[in-house]
Amino acid sequence: MANDASSSSSLALELEEEHELMLGGESGWVEARTWCDHLASLSSDLSHIPTPHTPCSRCHHPFENWLCLCCKDVLCSRFVNKHMLEHYQEKGHCLALSYSDLSVWCFSCDAYLDAQVILQLQPVYEIAHLLKFGEVPPFRTMQLLQVCDNNEAGSSASTS
Repeated sequence: MANDASSSSSLALELEEEHELMLGGESGWVEARTWCDHLASLSSDLSHIPTPHTPCSRCHHPFENWLCLCCKDVLCSRFVNKHMLEHYQEKGHCLALSYSDLSVWCFSCDAYLDAQVILQLQPVYEIAHLLKFGEVPPFRTMQLLQVCDNNEAGSSASTS
């Protein structure tokens, strides 16, 4: 009988671990922020941006490039020659959009930003998506966004 209990609890633990992996736990899953204190540093004209196939302006590497959302320079990632990181360190331009996956990163916050939720980022995200894929992105519905906002409000209220 003791063996049955231990085997069923180990099975339950395995199922729980598998469920966490499916939901992103332990796999490097990152939840993007829905706000950032550095949005004021965005370029005033992000309606005209270089195409996603633009090479790094310093080393001309064709892949893994980021668009600086402050000055619209295109520079390579930390996995290539780190020119976007150097740009942030030299100029203080902290907001960048990855042309690889269209994610937005804030170097100052050390965090990804949700470009579908943050109103100031939606236009540049939409334009980058259109340039990369030839169609506008499938934005999440307002109802889903409200559920996410309510969940965040509840979690921040419970931590205060």
